[in-house]
Amino acid sequence: MKSATSSARSKALITFPITSCVILAAMLTTSCGTGGSTPPPPKFSGNTWVAVALSSTANDQVTRFDLTLQTLTLTNQSGNTVTLVGSQQPAEFMHLNGGIEPLMTISVPQGIYTSATATLGGAVFVCLGQVPGGGLGIANYSLINQGPTVTLPSPITVTGSSMALLLNMQVSDSAIFSACWTNPPFEGFSMTPTFSLTPLTLSSSPTNSGNGKVSGLVATLASVGTTPSSLTLTIPGGPLGTRTLSASSNSATVFQGVSGASALAPGMFLNLDGAIQSDSSLLATRIAVESPSAINESTGPVMFVDAIVPEFQLYGRQEQGLLLTDPSGNTGIYLDTPNFDFSGAVFQVSGQFTNLQSLPFVPSFNSSNMVAGQNVDVSSQAFVLSGGMGAQTDSVTLIPQTVHATVVSSSPSGSFTDYTVALASYDLFPTLAVQQGQTTLVSNPSQMEIYVDNNTQMLNTQPLSVGSTLRFYGLVFNDNGTLRMDCGQINDGVPFSAQGSAASGSPEKVGIRTILRGGPAGLQPILKSETRP
Repeated sequence: MKSATSSARSKALITFPITSCVILAAMLTTSCGTGGSTPPPPKFSGNTWVAVALSSTANDQVTRFDLTLQTLTLTNQSGNTVTLVGSQQPAEFMHLNGGIEPLMTISVPQGIYTSATATLGGAVFVCLGQVPGGGLGIANYSLINQGPTVTLPSPITVTGSSMALLLNMQVSDSAIFSACWTNPPFEGFSMTPTFSLTPLTLSSSPTNSGNGKVSGLVATLASVGTTPSSLTLTIPGGPLGTRTLSASSNSATVFQGVSGASALAPGMFLNLDGAIQSDSSLLATRIAVESPSAINESTGPVMFVDAIVPEFQLYGRQEQGLLLTDPSGNTGIYLDTPNFDFSGAVFQVSGQFTNLQSLPFVPSFNSSNMVAGQNVDVSSQAFVLSGGMGAQTDSVTLIPQTVHATVVSSSPSGSFTDYTVALASYDLFPTLAVQQGQTTLVSNPSQMEIYVDNNTQMLNTQPLSVGSTLRFYGLVFNDNGTLRMDCGQINDGVPFSAQGSAASGSPEKVGIRTILRGGPAGLQPILKSETRP
């Protein structure tokens, strides 16, 4: 028979290890609490300066997408709202495919924000396509005073002294249509502007759009500050207006076309690279002036190069100057006078890339090898008449562009890797190459050779391998009938064609279709225009 003392000792022996385990567990929890436990939420105090930047993600179906952002509002976990954008801000988004531009900086109360809303003052997207019979047509689809969709993939924590957010238009979800030219008109067209809003890391020395680098910003120099290095720029936002941006230069800024900051003058058209600052200004690393005396400038894809008369047609995504290239803001015809042979025009390649001499082919751009689909910046001096309204060409500069394509094969080529890619049928190169009346300069307009080296910025999470669909940003050359790109940046691709159905008719939606050319006579006046409410 056990005594009371023996029984108590037994209980104590049983209790001791349990107590020891509890103490040990508490010690482990205290010393190793970061393993597997949720970190404490950040402490919020005061406001944070938030810089907002713009970008877009698109395939090649849309040629131009303009809109005016009226408001952009954030809502936090408690339901309180703060306005990021409170005034009209026009912007064109297709030239931003994979790139970024600064918009504005606003003081925001610190906290965790879970949703966002926006309102628009107007929007329009444009596509180019073949019409029955082989002509070229333009379709414009407009939407007025319709609220877009803004998605936060995850809650946004606003904290610290400053941070940045990226408002990225998902163009392939915003403009939905099966074909550019349909019968009946605009069958299957729909517009629902769609954005994502995510944090953006700004580097003091950015290398790509993923960490704050702006590449090829088109702007007019509105004014020069008390020092030549302080600039105010006007950014073209399409027919919906312009917006302003502050910029500066320093001793490291590279100047092209002018001797330096002191040679800059209001009214000049600039092409800039630089780093977005926390106040949404731009610290320029490169400032190019392609034609110091130009009074008009248009940037966009070449649409047509005439085989007989030395003139070409451009679709102006961004237009600047005292006189727009075309009063409708759509297309412009450029020619050279008085010799009509382009002898007075300067053809040049953007100085944005520095590895051209290392390419395994000779990069060349001039009046004899310019081809429809290439992205150019055209400066002009005055309007002239040539069977219609046109502009006298002063300079034509080949500038980088983004193409959306699928990798077919790859092979080494000197210090580069050459990726052969296939373009979609609605890409501008195959769409425009079949026009009658122009010299067929490209042997296979649905294929392009993409040259990638150590300078290429890899922002893609999809593999760069056969079968992958990606976005490639660079200078596209016509090399004796073969399209070749010196690639500066690679981003993930998107579906080749947006899926969805058009919304029912609304008086706030309007479509305009214009036939530019319908036969073999080359550049012709507008033949037909259709409007659908």
